[in-house]
Amino acid sequence: MAEPGAARQVPWRADGATLSVLPVAGIFGANASGKSSMLRAMADMRGLVLGSFRHGSTDTLIQRRPFRLDPASVVLPSHFEIDLIVGGVRWQYGFDVTDTEVVAEYAYRFPKGRQSLVFERDGGSFQFGPSLRSVGKMLEKVTRRNSLLLSVAGAIGQEDLDPLFRWFGTNLRLAEADSRGIRAARTAELIESPQQERVLAMLRAADLGITDVRRESADPEFVDRMRRAVRILNGVEGEPDGSDVDQFVVEDFVRLIHCGPDGCAELDPSEESLGTLVWLGIIGPVLDALDGGSVLLADELDASLHPRLGEQLIRLFQDSVTNPAGAQLVFNAHNPVFLGDSSDRLIGRDQIWITEKANDGSSRIFSVAEFGPRQDEAIGRRYLQGRYGGLPVLDPSGFERAAEHTSEPELTPA
Repeated sequence: MAEPGAARQVPWRADGATLSVLPVAGIFGANASGKSSMLRAMADMRGLVLGSFRHGSTDTLIQRRPFRLDPASVVLPSHFEIDLIVGGVRWQYGFDVTDTEVVAEYAYRFPKGRQSLVFERDGGSFQFGPSLRSVGKMLEKVTRRNSLLLSVAGAIGQEDLDPLFRWFGTNLRLAEADSRGIRAARTAELIESPQQERVLAMLRAADLGITDVRRESADPEFVDRMRRAVRILNGVEGEPDGSDVDQFVVEDFVRLIHCGPDGCAELDPSEESLGTLVWLGIIGPVLDALDGGSVLLADELDASLHPRLGEQLIRLFQDSVTNPAGAQLVFNAHNPVFLGDSSDRLIGRDQIWITEKANDGSSRIFSVAEFGPRQDEAIGRRYLQGRYGGLPVLDPSGFERAAEHTSEPELTPA
């Protein structure tokens, strides 16, 4: 059900057999239906893999987001699992964690199409496949109960698990409002690199009136903080804890130059629109993903951006010409424009996912493809009509009551 030419054939085993992989997935649904939680769960998995060993001790609590509306669920393990292709080989990797320990962890490879054990972990019991038997005891010995074995293997550069660990270093980066400063740092770094013209092209193409960019010099302490933030973004030193990043705003050191009929002017970031700053913050991660063939997560792609700009970002990933390395974009949004109509569809029916909130506050996610829409179905219009669910159940009378004006009682003079 994907649009013609969208799916990529990716080799996944030694004989060159391929899997059909889609470059874009869009998640839609009502507010508070779980769209952002889906992306944050993927980013949390990345954070645990990269940082559970390097940035913890025996007493460090595991950072996770249990379902808070059910007290019984808070003590249950959180389950993470991913199916991916690394270096032409399919992997399955996952783990279960509570606040204090790794309950289970496993990794399998499919080099010849059949599942091959790399390792399994059940609490404190470990089992290793042939490739890890020689180093398994050493890995087991240094793996804390609250750290992932993959995190340990990555920290010491263990050869067999290093490709899987490195994949997490460059994938599942989350572009959300709170990370805009770090992402702007990456864009600013590209301004002073051979990628400068590509950054300028992205800025000019967006019809923001920007003709050039200048990056101001900063004091050495600031530069050091910015470089550390960029390294964090790139997964070199784990996830940011806020202590370095929150002390500066990188946007303040980038000057965007606008030109009119009577001349040009440098504008301070405070004079720029929020949409301009959002666009500045997304350019670096998008170019990195397209170059590296990595997975980028974008929370609220339509926030502060015109739908036409959001469409262009999606097209960059959908088109094999602009995305030759097979990068993937997973985004959430509200705007039905991204869903398309019967004559012009941006993403295919099997690339559209809907989140819905149950009565107990939990979320479920399902594909529009499950409804069997016709090839020429106007999905955007049908979505707004409630054909696929995912719409808020509003109470008009409640809005009316909230808007009612009440008269203040008149005071009687004493």
